[in-house]
Amino acid sequence: MVIETRKPEETYELGRKMGREAEPGQIICLSGDLGVGKTVFTQGFAAGLGIEGPVNSPTFTILQQYEDGRLPLYHFDVYRIGDVSEMDEIGYEDCFFGDGVCLIEWPGLIEEILPEKATWVTIEKDLEKGFDYRRISVEDRG
Repeated sequence: MVIETRKPEETYELGRKMGREAEPGQIICLSGDLGVGKTVFTQGFAAGLGIEGPVNSPTFTILQQYEDGRLPLYHFDVYRIGDVSEMDEIGYEDCFFGDGVCLIEWPGLIEEILPEKATWVTIEKDLEKGFDYRRISVEDRG
């Protein structure tokens, strides 16, 4: 499925819709360059789960946990991870195989430990179509 958005609010709404439909144990792999709207999508996703507090990218902490929604949300940003073994140190398996939803930014950096079954969301810009234009592909794998 491919969705085109033309403003950040539309990217947020797509995230919110997916958050409302999220199921326990679901893995969402969120990829795209810096500044494409991964955090906006994630904020919408969290809102769809009923999470009301601020949601920011956990760039320096790798993992941010939100327990106050319909399902727990485990938000990973592995951009700064040096080695996939660092994921063991933060207990990723409890998150990946638990009752919450994992949203993972920069999943390509830890692809070897990702479960086969995951939803991949790729956000891309196309400046020829406008500064706020985004092409968002959603693909269920496994």
